[in-house]
Amino acid sequence: MSAGSLFADHALLPGGWARDVRLDWDATGRLTAVQPGATPEPGMPRAEGPLLPGMPNLHSHAFQRGMAGLTEYRAEAQDSFWSWRSLMYRFALRLRPAQLEAIAFGLYVDMLEAGYTAVCEFHYVHHDTDGHPYADDAELARALLRAAQRAGIGLTLLPVLYQTSGFGGAAPAEGQRRFIRSTASMLRLLETLRPACEAQGARLGLAPHSLRAVPPEALRDALAGLAAQDATAPIHIHIAEQTKEVDDCLAWSGQRPVAWLLDHAPVDARWCLVHATHMDADEYRRAAATGAVAGLCPTTEANLGDGLFDLPRWTAGDGDGEADPAARHGASSAASGAGRRRGGGAWGIGSDSHACVDAAEELLMLEYGQRLVRRQRNVAATAAQPEVATALWLSAVGGGAQASGRALGGLAVGQQADMLVLDAAHPVLAGLEAPQMLSAHVFAAGRQRPLAHAYVAGRKTVDAGHHPLRAEAQRAFVQARRELLAGGA
Repeated sequence: MSAGSLFADHALLPGGWARDVRLDWDATGRLTAVQPGATPEPGMPRAEGPLLPGMPNLHSHAFQRGMAGLTEYRAEAQDSFWSWRSLMYRFALRLRPAQLEAIAFGLYVDMLEAGYTAVCEFHYVHHDTDGHPYADDAELARALLRAAQRAGIGLTLLPVLYQTSGFGGAAPAEGQRRFIRSTASMLRLLETLRPACEAQGARLGLAPHSLRAVPPEALRDALAGLAAQDATAPIHIHIAEQTKEVDDCLAWSGQRPVAWLLDHAPVDARWCLVHATHMDADEYRRAAATGAVAGLCPTTEANLGDGLFDLPRWTAGDGDGEADPAARHGASSAASGAGRRRGGGAWGIGSDSHACVDAAEELLMLEYGQRLVRRQRNVAATAAQPEVATALWLSAVGGGAQASGRALGGLAVGQQADMLVLDAAHPVLAGLEAPQMLSAHVFAAGRQRPLAHAYVAGRKTVDAGHHPLRAEAQRAFVQARRELLAGGA
């Protein structure tokens, strides 16, 4: 990695669009200067179109990319998340380390070409196919680290604690045998992985899978053990994704899932509440006030029939769109303010099961879902930012950075130089002003991906729309999927 600089005629900064912006970064890939109104030096590299902050993908199950498109048939009279989950378990039970690495490598290359420059990997397939640990207990996690490093994408690795099949300590199902870990085993795994993560600049956190999969005492002990290792580590949890989960939690505890979590765990800005689809008004208010990020995965939530998150209720505040001045756990005030209206909640996007891998399409699905429910347009716009695509992009970058636990909060000094260049010559974008180009990218490009370049920590990973290892990654992915399907997954 080396220091560098770039000049952009138009750049989307945390406070909005700016003209004639010079950006400089150091040998670690951190931005040292972001100067609007600058004059380019002779020979300085110049962005060929509007410059955007790279998008963090805050929720990924990489192995599920291998089964994308393969569950779109009716298996039961009323298919649901739960029938889909049974098919997913069968797929997960056949996965080998080399296949996981190949699928993840292909996925991460695709993410970079689709506008994601970092990913939070919610990793719960831990053991061999018989449910016993590998000789190297971290073998599958290391496969993900290698895949991310090879692709050149930033990584937050979130090993998943998974112990039970339902509320009240129900015994794990046979299909979950590869996921199960004791709390002590999980804390040892984190200690094992920490040096490898630090060596490649990856962030390490913890993901209690869900309240149904982690009993209260295990959640308490895991959080205490994590705090002893790294008190600032990100914590992600699936919660309130399905109405059945809400009903089961009420039957078990007398409380809804988010309410129970807020009453029994130290939820704060380190936390990402993945999905959080089914909350009541009090849960929306209380959860947003903690500073936690809502991890929204609109295309997966649509694919699984989960329901719709109430975005305006989550972001309700004074609505001025100004940055929250409080820096949170290593993210700059610019990063945190971009993801959160003052008094409202932060949010970001993830591709989850990877039925779709496209940052712009996730934002389109999020906005369109809100429009369908409310029967109105331009729901995510604010008084401060009437351009819907700009408002969406900045909020998702800020929330994704916070959930990643990394300095990915946009084009600001101290943040990592993760950047995207829109292809100004693309027919969908040509002749438009910079904010209109972003709007066309999100709402009018379909799956054409009018992205010219992507940078991660100042290093160009995508050039002219293509990753240099695309062909190799695609071959490895196709071969891994062929092997899995030949095994009857």
